[in-house]
Amino acid sequence: MPHPQTASLPRLLSNPRADHARPYGPSERAILSRAAFEEAMAEIGAWPGYAPTPLRSLPGLAREAGIDRLWYKDESARFAMGSFKALGGAYAVLRLLAREVTARVPGVPVTALDLVVGRHAKVTRPITVTTATDGNHGRSVAWGAQVFGCGCVIYVPAACSDGRRRAIESYGAHVVVVEGLYDDAVRRAAEDAAENGWFVVSDTSYTGYMDIPRDVMQGYTVMVEEAISQLPASERPTHVFIQGGVGALPAAVCAHLWESWGRQRPRLVVVEPQSADCLYQSCAAGRPARAGGDLDTVMAGLACGETSLLAWAILERGADDFMTIPDEVAVRTMRRLAEGAHGGRPIVAGESGVAGLAALLCAAGHEETRLGLGLAPDARVLVFGTEGATDPAIYEALVGRSPDAVLSGADPVSATGR
Repeated sequence: MPHPQTASLPRLLSNPRADHARPYGPSERAILSRAAFEEAMAEIGAWPGYAPTPLRSLPGLAREAGIDRLWYKDESARFAMGSFKALGGAYAVLRLLAREVTARVPGVPVTALDLVVGRHAKVTRPITVTTATDGNHGRSVAWGAQVFGCGCVIYVPAACSDGRRRAIESYGAHVVVVEGLYDDAVRRAAEDAAENGWFVVSDTSYTGYMDIPRDVMQGYTVMVEEAISQLPASERPTHVFIQGGVGALPAAVCAHLWESWGRQRPRLVVVEPQSADCLYQSCAAGRPARAGGDLDTVMAGLACGETSLLAWAILERGADDFMTIPDEVAVRTMRRLAEGAHGGRPIVAGESGVAGLAALLCAAGHEETRLGLGLAPDARVLVFGTEGATDPAIYEALVGRSPDAVLSGADPVSATGR
């Protein structure tokens, strides 16, 4: 745990194994590739309700940070779930069910529409998918199970909020509360799946479990390609700040930018809460490692103690820096977006979804960190706002206004602390 005197300061660790000259080769493409992205894009792009989420310019916060440009990929309206996770878990459920139908009915092509209309219900209905989650991933898996026609059991740690549990249950999933942390829920889900013959659909990978997490990560690259296509034609980011978790999201961002832009890709900074820093610790150790803290963080979606093996295989040489931030920085950033301090209409962003932006603003305010990251006045930064108010009650408690009040422009109340 950080010393009390340093708990409010960011920690920065430059990756000694980062190699911008290294080509994106066969070992990386075996995990994530543009070819597999094309499959994911063709599939997800055909889902009802699909539309690219907006890439917003934040000139006010760019000036505050002392940089040239700041872009924010706003995932708060992704499908019906308000999170980028909709691209991963549901896509992996679809791929799993399609494989199972093909294995049991050889020679029959399987489309998403076939599954949606129940054409293969005799095969899919007896199937149960399961996962552990702090909220958003489980909601995506439950949504995918409902849409594509199979059963679903979701395991959540005890700290998962009632609002997020209810959101998962609204898609017909059975929710099991595990006394313990996220990693305890991961182990319980795997144990129960083995006993009951269920299929685990997780975004974290471990020995003997690799294929489905690969599909989850590949779904995330749809968001990255959208952002690439939305950038001004003559401008590319010099830096990307992206939140960590088990590593699936930063690995997807890293891989897609690495393969797309090669050595011209931006500097990738992976951001974690100070108490849930498994990727930071992995960089320090030079191998997948556990978090050094107790995982007690307001950024609940990032409260992960163990590193995904597949993700680390990408990040080990593809990520440039690892950074941890205190909780208060994330909450302050949520409030700044809600106030419209960025120079535009208010943005509703969840506590885990603002971590990358919060890290940028935190780094800009600490000269040593700013210099360490090369945040010069001509820097152009891309961040991913990966969720909206996925639990409105928690959002209101942190920001001081409900999401609806923020979007309607209602005056802040004293709870914002201003």
